[in-house]
Amino acid sequence: MWAGVTERFRTFHHNLYLTDDQISEGTDHHAGVRKALNRHYYGVSDLDNSFLIGSWDKYTRTRPPRDIDLYFVLPYNVYQRFESVQGNKQSALLQEVKRVLQNTYPNTGLRGDGQVVVVDFYRMSVEVVPAFALRDSQQYWICDTHNGGRYKTADPRAESSNIASVNGSCNNNLRPLIMMMKAWQSHCNVPIKSFWIELVSAEFLQQSRWNQMGYYYYDWIMRDFFAYLYHRANQYVCVPGTGELIALGDEWQSRSETAYHRAVNACEYEKADYVHAAGEEWQKIFGKQIPWSV
Repeated sequence: MWAGVTERFRTFHHNLYLTDDQISEGTDHHAGVRKALNRHYYGVSDLDNSFLIGSWDKYTRTRPPRDIDLYFVLPYNVYQRFESVQGNKQSALLQEVKRVLQNTYPNTGLRGDGQVVVVDFYRMSVEVVPAFALRDSQQYWICDTHNGGRYKTADPRAESSNIASVNGSCNNNLRPLIMMMKAWQSHCNVPIKSFWIELVSAEFLQQSRWNQMGYYYYDWIMRDFFAYLYHRANQYVCVPGTGELIALGDEWQSRSETAYHRAVNACEYEKADYVHAAGEEWQKIFGKQIPWSV
């Protein structure tokens, strides 16, 4: 029984990795953005004063490529200068960073969006988080332009460390789980943020009875995750490092319920070695990147 599970989920995981060309293209994009900002704010042309965050830092990026997220740490004198700005200081700061990048990318779409400046390249975008380092801390102030503007505290290294720690303690199963759930998010147009998927996945896997198993148990891991996620609707997740509580809402709940029932069917088909029937159910959840036949 379950003859197809291991190969199906091993192949699925492999299919989610970026190609070498995609990695190279993304690296060129974020390096160019970082160098442009360094030239303007520090008078140098290198990758200093910046670092990757999000999926490119946590090794949960998926094919096709999505956003590349990075922090650019601004000099303290920039903070002092914007303190004299009347009105929404954070919005004004994002607009300045946008103008700086327009000098290097005049024919590329740019926009300020809440906490970031987005550089829309052809196949992927770079999202720049302007940040100010907090003294004697690994934390940063980042912009929040909503409701008149404010700075909020963020700890991206704690977020990354949390993923690495849970992944290591759970037999390296967290990163594949996150990547697979991003495939579900994309294929089924699920209105849930990737960051929320990361946090809930880490919670789930730490309490899962299958967290030390390999691909052979991934059908049950998928099924159980959707059930776990369903019951997290209208609750909160805690952000590592800052302790910020984020409301999960419930807009995505019906899609997690649908995915759960399809996963239950797929698990039954896997048990009976109805490989193609199981593949049809998995593809309804994850799309063509999970193989129909193995």
